[in-house]
Amino acid sequence: MSEELPPSDARKDEALDEVRATDADAWATAAAEDLAAEKARRRTQNGQPPVSAAEELRKLVDTVADKLSGLQSPLLGQVAGPAAQQVVKQVVQQAKAAVEPVIERNPDVFDHLAAAGNELLAAYRSAVQAQEQRWTARDSELKDLRNDRRDRGDDSGPGERIDLD
Repeated sequence: MSEELPPSDARKDEALDEVRATDADAWATAAAEDLAAEKARRRTQNGQPPVSAAEELRKLVDTVADKLSGLQSPLLGQVAGPAAQQVVKQVVQQAKAAVEPVIERNPDVFDHLAAAGNELLAAYRSAVQAQEQRWTARDSELKDLRNDRRDRGDDSGPGERIDLD
């Protein structure tokens, strides 16, 4: 008898571990399915989800690179034009090569920066609205004060009534 059978308690523990593993997999699978279904429902309801800030930056870099590569410099003349255009293309390619790894390594950073920008914009709007409310409240108080000073009995003009008594 070279093979030893594990004790019966070990078999129960192994079976229990297998059940736990399949339960965890089932839970993860069900959660992933639910998430995919919810995303599909929102996509049909609201259209395509917004693109991440990293993707937007990538699009911006590509668009600027295309525009710069397509520019023809009238200042350099016909002779230097092709050489200058080649230099611009090289610079654009180097800039893209420098930006692309940063975007790849840190896509969440750009989302956080975009969210921070939105928060700053919201804070600015709030401050401006509060100031505008103070200005309009002060203007309405001044109008009320001016209206109280006017003589309501005589509508002959905009003059104020002066009591001499």
